[in-house]
Amino acid sequence: METLTQKTNQSLAYLGLQNLGAVHWNLSTAALYEEIVHRHEGWISSQGPVVIKTLPYTGRLPKDKFIVHEPSSAAKVWWGKVNQPFPPARFEALKNRVAAYLQGKTVFAQDCYAGADEHFRIPVRVVSERASAALFAHTMFIRENDPAKLAAMLPEFTVLHAPGFHADPETDGTHSDAFILLNFGERLILIGGTAYCGEIKKSIFTVMNYLLPQRGIMAMHCSANYGRDAKDLAIFFGLSGTGKTTLSADPSRTLIGDDEHGWSDDGVFNFEGGCYAKVIRLSPEGEPDIYRTTRMFGTLLENVALDPVTREIDLNDESITENTRASYPISHIPNMTLSGRGGHPRHILMLTCDAFGVLPPVARLLPVQAMYHFLAGYTAKVAGTEAGIKEPQATFSPCFGAPFMALPPSTYAGLLGEKIRRHEVDVWMVNTGWSGGPYGEGKRMNLGLTRAIVKAVLEGKLSKAVMRKDSVFGVEIPATCPDVPAAVLDPKATWKSPEQYEAKARMLAKMFQTNFQENAPDAAPEIKAAGPAV
Repeated sequence: METLTQKTNQSLAYLGLQNLGAVHWNLSTAALYEEIVHRHEGWISSQGPVVIKTLPYTGRLPKDKFIVHEPSSAAKVWWGKVNQPFPPARFEALKNRVAAYLQGKTVFAQDCYAGADEHFRIPVRVVSERASAALFAHTMFIRENDPAKLAAMLPEFTVLHAPGFHADPETDGTHSDAFILLNFGERLILIGGTAYCGEIKKSIFTVMNYLLPQRGIMAMHCSANYGRDAKDLAIFFGLSGTGKTTLSADPSRTLIGDDEHGWSDDGVFNFEGGCYAKVIRLSPEGEPDIYRTTRMFGTLLENVALDPVTREIDLNDESITENTRASYPISHIPNMTLSGRGGHPRHILMLTCDAFGVLPPVARLLPVQAMYHFLAGYTAKVAGTEAGIKEPQATFSPCFGAPFMALPPSTYAGLLGEKIRRHEVDVWMVNTGWSGGPYGEGKRMNLGLTRAIVKAVLEGKLSKAVMRKDSVFGVEIPATCPDVPAAVLDPKATWKSPEQYEAKARMLAKMFQTNFQENAPDAAPEIKAAGPAV
């Protein structure tokens, strides 16, 4: 039985779904709140957001994500540890098992878009047994507000989401009871065994990373904002936990988006209509705009502690996970643009969370160095962003988003390099990680100082500063920065022992070299030569 709660001409028969219970199409935020409470999926907090738990999984499961090895995409995909192949026959068998599991169950369907630029966006349908997943899709993707267009919308990709279905690895060929399977040929994504909403978001991001570069569009794991006008644009590359969301939510600048963007010949555009921020230990002083969203109707909080009596949330409580999340419409941020679009960047900031504490808080990169560090994608995985991560671990993630890159890294690097040269973009590396020593000895960079550094970059003040060349990493470090103590800018000066700093810096430099030999063997000689020297 299909309940036409939002008039539609569509059916779910193309998914092989039969004998379903009620099918709720395109429910509003308020209606989804009611369903979440009615179905005991979550609670309404006293401040306004709805709160859910996604146990046992509270982060992404990279080992459980596969791409179906089918003819239309097999020769294009960057196969390996990131993109693991999955047999088409087993995909079909698992899809049939999921369809059988959903018989008699109520499902929620949400039709929306990925991509703010109408020339490059794709219609997406998310079908889930959970109202909370439908709310996540309704919040995170771009909505179609015209009822007639919404009723006629045909999805180019569908996410079939069944967190209550658990795979049998021996029977189904999965890694565990959870699975995230992308089939580019069938334009279908199967997710089961995990309720963590980030899997829905990142699966569609992987789709955009697969489709757009084949049309000459750069797909980027970055946030973006602009200053005086849409031409004064900056993008912030970085993995989860490096500060993309925090640093782009600047009251003095207009937010385009916090995580996923494309860069066409017309400029930068957001893939999403919402934001997905880590909120552990969020404070009204440090991050006022994001903090405010945790007190607003329409926000979905994942794994945030909630008092069962008062329904008060506690953002400092990590008893469920470090990876507490808020999903909220971008309109919850005061300075934002609903167009989701801007011009070409003037500045690119590559954010890294250096757990060894040896990279400078800020450094200017030559174009060839920018290509090197983009391909290296060095940072630290921080607690909670993936299952099993309890403390920062050094990692190299090509393109600052390898888990979501379906094509070879050289594809994205080539597009980025061409656009940097054509638009004469200034590129900076910003370390939001440790200073004064490695994790456990030093301290994480003060957010206020990092904000001052970013402000100086975007106002063009650092480009005029006196620079010195780092002896190991070869990058240019400014001698001064407004509102930042000079000693902080020199990482070696923050360590108690210069000798220990030198040893740790050489160790990291060797890690860079080893990584580049393994992950970027096809890089041009001049790019390879732009890395650190040992």
